[in-house]
Amino acid sequence: MSRVEIRWHKSSFSADPEGNCIELASHEGDVLMRESDEPSAVMKITPAKLGAFLASTKAGKLDGIA
Repeated sequence: MSRVEIRWHKSSFSADPEGNCIELASHEGDVLMRESDEPSAVMKITPAKLGAFLASTKAGKLDGIA
């Protein structure tokens, strides 16, 4: 089995001095997400579902859930 190189991207807006933030990568048509301080835990999501999540977040629909 061959190993695939994943190129992770961190936001340029990440202000955490330790560099902890959400990182994204594209792989086989899906989006991979992970927290930089726990890189072994990776979540896979479709671009459409990520877009819906981001739109809901921006619209404030997820305020107060945490």
